[in-house]
Amino acid sequence: MSAKPARQTSGLLSIGQVLQRLSSEFVDLSPSKVRFLEDQGLVTPERTQSGYRKFSSEHVERIRTILTLQRDHYLPLKVIRTYLDDVDEGRQPQLPGGNVELSGPSILSTERRLTRAELLEETGASRRLVLDAQQAQIITSGEPYTDRTVAIVKALVELAGFGIEPRHLRGMHSAAAREAALIEQAVKPIAGKRSANAKSNAQTAAAELAGHIQSIRDVLTQNALGTLSQ
Repeated sequence: MSAKPARQTSGLLSIGQVLQRLSSEFVDLSPSKVRFLEDQGLVTPERTQSGYRKFSSEHVERIRTILTLQRDHYLPLKVIRTYLDDVDEGRQPQLPGGNVELSGPSILSTERRLTRAELLEETGASRRLVLDAQQAQIITSGEPYTDRTVAIVKALVELAGFGIEPRHLRGMHSAAAREAALIEQAVKPIAGKRSANAKSNAQTAAAELAGHIQSIRDVLTQNALGTLSQ
């Protein structure tokens, strides 16, 4: 998944063909968005003698990974760049805010849909814990459950071992809703522009802002924990 894959002499795609491959997953993807990712050093397509961009299948997968991390994990581009650099070096980096190490292919796979029985079996959680988490609005109520739900419930199982229950985390839902509203208000001027890329640009900005808020939250939590040693 290197930013500069080995040069290929055939099978390269134009930027329009890249959009055709990815548009069903990312409806707001545009040529300018792809060029923006190139400007940020996240993907480096080949160039013809005339200067036209040409993309390999590896480039397409890299773009899909970047867009997926933005859309589904709300990561800013600088965090995504670090993540991809680690993947390029053969490591299995951990995504911020999660305990699960994800390789490139696992990110790109279609998100699963699980029944409650499958969720309980995979996470080792009790039915009571899942119900409590739903009542605390930490996870959604009802099937199907997703990989995101699995990650949350696994974390809840670990917290339960220390006596921390879903009801203790009820405020997290309210805090997340307030942050989402704040971000939505901040990017509204971007989304409201009369541009074919307005929605895509707003989503990118929202992901960046969410990442910054997460960084602040992490630091504040670490600062608060620092008082334990005093």
